[in-house]
Amino acid sequence: MKYQPRLRRNYLFLQGPHGSFFPKLGAALVGAGHRTCRINFNGGDRATWPDGISYHGREKHWEAFIKAFFRREGVTDLVLFGDGRPKHAVAIAAARRAGIRVHVFEEGYIRPDWVTLERDGVNGHSSLPSDPDWYLAEARRLPPVPVHPPLPSYSSVRGWAAFFYYAEVVLQFWRFPFHQTHRAHDPVGEGVSWLRRFAVRKGEYTRAAETLRNLEGADYVLFPLQLDSDYQIRLHSPFANIRAAIARVIESFAAHAPASLRLAIKEHPLDSGLINWRRVVDEEAARFGVADRVDFLEHGDVIALVRNSRGLVTVNSTTGTLALAENVPVVVLGSAIYNIRGITHQTGLDSFWRTPQPPVPEIYDAFYRVLVERCLLHGAFLSESGIELLIEGAVRSLTREGVDAAMLVQGP
Repeated sequence: MKYQPRLRRNYLFLQGPHGSFFPKLGAALVGAGHRTCRINFNGGDRATWPDGISYHGREKHWEAFIKAFFRREGVTDLVLFGDGRPKHAVAIAAARRAGIRVHVFEEGYIRPDWVTLERDGVNGHSSLPSDPDWYLAEARRLPPVPVHPPLPSYSSVRGWAAFFYYAEVVLQFWRFPFHQTHRAHDPVGEGVSWLRRFAVRKGEYTRAAETLRNLEGADYVLFPLQLDSDYQIRLHSPFANIRAAIARVIESFAAHAPASLRLAIKEHPLDSGLINWRRVVDEEAARFGVADRVDFLEHGDVIALVRNSRGLVTVNSTTGTLALAENVPVVVLGSAIYNIRGITHQTGLDSFWRTPQPPVPEIYDAFYRVLVERCLLHGAFLSESGIELLIEGAVRSLTREGVDAAMLVQGP
């Protein structure tokens, strides 16, 4: 006899990461005896989850629509990827008022092989404190972080998934005439850029290999770029876009870094290439007179780059925690959950170039253990084995008891 839970929940999914993770997670929840539904905003969503409910309305009508949907369908849980997208933010606010649990997925706070699943919000919206003493106290009752074998992760999978997603956005535009993308750039342009990127990748790898050879044995600080469309930039940082962040970092480097230090800027592995970041970096480096000390890489092993660096500058990328795990000093320019006294450099970017503050291992270890206990899932979005692990952990987390039973739909 198939197991049916005593209390059956109804999970509403909104937009997820590109690929098969959300549909597979929904199927796993149904297999566990729960109900699921999905609201699609565009053709890419519809292609991913064909039997979802399509929202064809205007942005200004979305709040009324989602409130009515919550009531009509008896939704108990809202599941989405990223809490900053405009429709997601409206839905989260409405869900909180209705007493509906909110589950937010995001790229892992810790890298690699972790994904974040947190209640109510992530990063700047996280409910976790920034007090190092709190983490030290909480960690005393927790075991060490388990050691897992590395998971395969294929960035090309995400690239192709993004291309096909945005192709469907364009092809099915007639179904969703009022859809407004949450991204900073037009999806048609991004799709074309992905195709061009695949065509010129060989030349990019050749240039990156030459730059990596030049960095061997050099004293450098690493600045890994985030995506220009990343809401961690748009909502949780002082910068309007990545170009503004690049300008600020290079300006500070030119004014305060010792003459022997280099700055290595690495492009995000999932960048579509719509903006030529190499050209942007070259222009800003020339403007501040440090073109001979700034290096740009489209590709490269970020772990090796981190290990060999003197420090890492970030707005709020999860690469920051990768560096901290290697005991590499990190300075954060935006709002990040790991920007905590004793973990990151606390006296600003200008002082970082000469006197970077390394993490205190005891505090970072406590922080890491608390995150694993509270909001991290072992797995990855970019491989089948990683997705299988994520689904197992996500179902366990999403169905965890301890909520008001009146919220839940009674099972058969």
